[in-house]
Amino acid sequence: MEFTIGNHPDLIKKAHAIRKQVFVIEQGIPQALDLDGLDGSADHVLVTKGEELIATARLYYKRSGYAIMARIAVLQTYRGLGVATKMVKALLDNAKQRNIKTIEIHAHQYLRSYYEKFGFKYIKDVETVGGHQLIEMKYQC
Repeated sequence: MEFTIGNHPDLIKKAHAIRKQVFVIEQGIPQALDLDGLDGSADHVLVTKGEELIATARLYYKRSGYAIMARIAVLQTYRGLGVATKMVKALLDNAKQRNIKTIEIHAHQYLRSYYEKFGFKYIKDVETVGGHQLIEMKYQC
């Protein structure tokens, strides 16, 4: 598997294809909520195997020293193989290189303990999107 981090249009287009499959088709989240206009000013990690798309996630730089990790999506065939863990670690390393001090994430409630393993701390319950309760968590770099 190959991991690429960047924000060029072709990478973002491929990330959108993965997110559409996972969020819109599988989870029933309206595509308009996924396409929030922030992709161009975020770093994306794209995981591929040859030409095959596998997974994506993004890190949006909100302000100096502060970023939001979001849009973490792994195609169903590749779930349970540690792909998401490698993506999260890659984005955490990327954030540290950019002198980010705090990373926020709005995760599915059932993933709380998963993100706590990386050092994210639960802050509060937030919105429900597409029938999925999200929680806010923060990571101090």
